[in-house]
Amino acid sequence: MPQLVGVPAFVHVAEQLSFRGAARILGVTPTAVSKAVSRLEERLGTQLLFRTSRHVALTPEGEIYLRHCRQALDRLQDGEDQLSRSALVAQGTLSVSLSFVLGRPIVRNLHRLQSRFPRIQVHLSFTDREVHLAEEEVDIAVRIGPLADSTLVCKKLRTPRWVTVAAPNYLARAGAIERIEDLAEHPCLRFARPGGGVADWRFDGEPTVFRSPSAVLLDHGDLLVCGAVAGLGVAQVFDFMVEEHLRRGELVCVLREHSTLGPPVHALTLPRRNRVPKVRAFLDFLEEVVGAPVR
Repeated sequence: MPQLVGVPAFVHVAEQLSFRGAARILGVTPTAVSKAVSRLEERLGTQLLFRTSRHVALTPEGEIYLRHCRQALDRLQDGEDQLSRSALVAQGTLSVSLSFVLGRPIVRNLHRLQSRFPRIQVHLSFTDREVHLAEEEVDIAVRIGPLADSTLVCKKLRTPRWVTVAAPNYLARAGAIERIEDLAEHPCLRFARPGGGVADWRFDGEPTVFRSPSAVLLDHGDLLVCGAVAGLGVAQVFDFMVEEHLRRGELVCVLREHSTLGPPVHALTLPRRNRVPKVRAFLDFLEEVVGAPVR
């Protein structure tokens, strides 16, 4: 259909506000994207984008046309999704980028996804850096913390709580922890940030500074849990990291009344990729596993 020539290029430029960004998504050169948009403007007889060497913005006419283009592309995507579902519902390789601390809850429950969707092959990549979905060919990125403004589709999974935990045998040996001030008498396992510095503990919504007699520093969040289970001392982690350990009695919460909310957990996808069957299946799985509160 000649009406669609240049439309995907225009939509991606409008969403990214960048010819280079659109080119990365489409897998072509910025020059090719620019020519496609220019030909579209010539055919329509109107300017859709304001362009300078450093800035791209929609004209009023471009804003109107973008709404209609998105509707058209969404309908086309819906049609492709229905064809995919009628063939082999959810299948293919799925690339997912995750923070290290999400590793255990995801991997421990991955059999649920495999039993429901045996045709999906999952590639999990663990990193705490911000990945670029289009450039790195990532289907889903799960991030912890506030999000920058973005054209990515965002699905909030959970706002975890910070919980302070210790092994029962450690507490029997070292004594109970009934007040925040009691931590000064206990070795505390602390998270060393990759970029430098030590993460503060939080109680009642505020960072708390205290001295520990023999703090252990670790730069891998999951090892804080291992250290606490082994009886090395007290740790403060996200609630979902210790769900199974609390259930089995390997750890107990202390200072529960001072527990506070942590940063939100979001799943991010490129526009319209969240409708692809394999992506939608994994998003539902994430909501089931990460979104479930600790009991």
